[in-house]
Parts: sequence; C-alpha cells; structure tokens
Amino acid sequence: MVERAARFGDVKRRVLLSGSCVGALVCTLLLAAPARAENLPQALVKAYQTNPQLNAERARQRATDENVPQALAGYRPQIAASLSAGLQAVRDQLPGNVIQTATLKPWQIGLTVTQTLFNGFKTANSVRVAELQVQSGREALRNVGQGVLLDAVTAYTNVLANQTLVEAQRANVAFLRETQAITQRRLNAGDVTPTDTAQAEARLNRGLADLNAAEVNLAVSQATYAQVIGNPPAQLRPAEPIDRLLPRSREEAIAFALREHPAVLAAGFDVDVASTSIRVAESSLLPNVTVQGSVSKSRDTDTTLGTFGTDQASVIGQVTQPIYDGGTAASQTRQAKEVAAQSRLVLDQVRNQAKTAVVSAWVASEGAKIAVSASESEMKAAEVALAGVQKEAAGGQRTTVDVLNAQQDLISARARLIGAQRDRVVASYTLLSAIGRLDVKTLNLKTPDYLPEVHYHQVRDAWQGLRTPSGQ
Repeated sequence: MVERAARFGDVKRRVLLSGSCVGALVCTLLLAAPARAENLPQALVKAYQTNPQLNAERARQRATDENVPQALAGYRPQIAASLSAGLQAVRDQLPGNVIQTATLKPWQIGLTVTQTLFNGFKTANSVRVAELQVQSGREALRNVGQGVLLDAVTAYTNVLANQTLVEAQRANVAFLRETQAITQRRLNAGDVTPTDTAQAEARLNRGLADLNAAEVNLAVSQATYAQVIGNPPAQLRPAEPIDRLLPRSREEAIAFALREHPAVLAAGFDVDVASTSIRVAESSLLPNVTVQGSVSKSRDTDTTLGTFGTDQASVIGQVTQPIYDGGTAASQTRQAKEVAAQSRLVLDQVRNQAKTAVVSAWVASEGAKIAVSASESEMKAAEVALAGVQKEAAGGQRTTVDVLNAQQDLISARARLIGAQRDRVVASYTLLSAIGRLDVKTLNLKTPDYLPEVHYHQVRDAWQGLRTPSGQ
C-alpha cells in the first residue's frame, strides 16, 4: 500500500507540473509575441481602412457635401434652351365661299436666362444650413469611426481571450484525463471505491463540455473579428491598456466629453441647422425679384403661302410679393421653430448621455483594474491549494473529489483572470471613446487619416460635371 501511495504521489506531482504548465501557457499567450503575429494597432488600421460600416458613413458624408453646391446654385443663373418643330394643317374659309388650305411646318428655337436677384435671403440661409449639415455630418462620421475602432478592440480582445481560454480548457481536460486514469488504476488495485472513479469521469465530461463551449465561443469571436477587421485572425499579440491616453480624474473626463465628444458637437450643429431653417421658411413671406432675358426665332413655312417668321429678344424684370398662400409658409415657419426647440432638447439629452457614458466607463475601468489584481491573487492561491491537496491526497489525507474540486477552482480562477484582463483592455478603450478621443491621431496609428474636408472643397464650387472626384 505504501508503494502504491508513493506511485500515486509521483503521478500527482506530474499532474501538478501539467497544471503549472497551463499557467505558463497563459502567461506565454498574454506576454509573448510570436513571429508574423498581428498586434492590436495593425488590426485597428485594417478596420479603419476597410470596415464597410465606416466606408458607408464616409460615402454618406460625401453625399451630404453635395448639399452645399446645390444651395449655392441659387446664386447662379439658370439657362434653358428650347426647340420645337411640327406640322400644322390650316383650312381657311374666305369671302365668296373660297376655301384655302395649307400645311405649315412651324419651328421655334429659343434661349432663356433667369437670374434671381432677391428671394428673401433664402439662398444665403440655405447655404448656411447646408454648411452646418456638413459640419454635423463630419462629427457623425467621427462618432461612427470611434464605434468601429471600439468594435475592433472588442473583437480583437475577445479572440485573444477565447484562444487563451481554449488552451486552458485543453490543459484542464488533459489533467482530468490523467486523474481519471490514475483513479481507475487505483480502483483496480483496490485503493479506492467505484465512487471515486465515477466522480473523476463526471469531472472529465464536464471539462470536455467546457472545452467545447470555449471552442464555440472562439469560433464565434473569430467570425466577428473577420466581419469587423476584414480578415480572419492570425496569431494575435497581447493587447495593452491605454492608460497613458486617459484623463487623470473623472471630472476631467466629463469635461473632455462635453467639449470634444463628436455626438455632442454634432447635436450642437443640428441646433444651428434647425435655427437657420427658421429663416429659410420665413423667406417664403418676403418679395422675390428676378430678371429674365430671352431670345427666340420662329418660322412657319409653306410653299404656297410663303414664309412667316418672328425674331424676338427681351429682358424682363419681375417682382413677386406673396400675399396669401393658404397658410403654407406660416405653417412651415411654426414647424421649423418646433424642430429647433426639439433639437435643443436633444442636445441636452446627448450631453447627459455623454456624461453618463463617461461615468460608466470610468467606473468600469477602475473596477477592471481591481478585478485583474484580485484574479491574479486568486489564481496564485488556487495553484498553491491544488498543490497542497495533491500532496495530501498522496498521503491518504484527501480524496479524489478534493483534488477534482481544487482543480475546478483553479480553472475557474484562470478563466476569471483571462476575462478580467480582456475587460481591462476594453474598458480603457471604452473610456477613451467616451471622452471623444478614440481616433487615428490619438492612437498614433500608422495609416493616413480620412479627411472629409478634401472632398468638400473638391465639390463646393463645382458648376458642372457628372463624375465624382473619385471618377464614378
């Protein structure tokens, strides 16, 4: 019996060594950087360049830029050319009951130029509205960019954490297999009862189920990674928190968010859009002054009646003062005022949401730091406890289920540490996003920043042309 106990102790020490290897494996995955691995900044660059959601938002912003040249068109003349031609049958009854018929072939060509001189400042205010919409759209684009980068961070850390957890669960299954084999040999030798074997087998099956669940979660996170980043994940390097870029206090973080967050800035521009739209609506109540110049040439030709033609040129000024339009302009003005009041309330709401988001992110970030420290201590204690239980089991002072429970405590602690380290990274990036600074420039990513103002200046003063600056 003593010899069997000694052999059991030797095997248990090998199992303990296997369990220690799991810890080393976790540290290796979290700290080592394998060759040709992809790090988090590289993944963020790919997402910034290729993410469909972000590229779609950029296209939306380019479409918004076109509102400005459309509004500026109100300052420019409108030129229209006309051409008409046809056949006209004429039957005239003359005195003496004389009937005369002819087939005319009239045609007319003309050119008209219309220039608006005054339209109640509608054009000026419409240009202002369009420019404010562009500025609001830029902030909305920046906000979407923040969301995409945060999604990329989340996807990256999820894959990294799930890969580590899968390896930990595989090591756990190896431990449980060896424990089950040892218990079976001891049962055959008469050292334990069938209950011990059943307990070892039950824990092995639980470990297999946990491994399967971890592998499923890894496959899901890999698919999400490919969706957000644009390619399947390779070997991922560890991701570090970005505490160096974060504010020093919660109050400072709130001040940054209220001053710089793109959602707050976009809502502020929306207030200006709504306020200026009131003046656009009021312009329908003011006089409208236009000048129109036209030239035309017309002919009615017939071989029997000869040719009749008219050449005409004119310049006409017109002043139109609306008197009553059924209440349409008044209703539109009241409507614009209500929209402006709504936009101010939305601005207050967005500010409150930004403040809440900062507080939540700050608390989560601080909590994640404590969780990592506690999980590290828990895992170290669980490793010591497992080693002690194994030694005591080798001396006959502990049962198989005590070893299995200690191993389960260790794998649970390891899983919590992996999750805490993942949460620690995500929480730091979430806080940076909450204050409105999760962008290419702040992160110093090695990719050109998308500048929406480039397209704006390309199309702002374009008088004609159907192709976009990109050649479409």
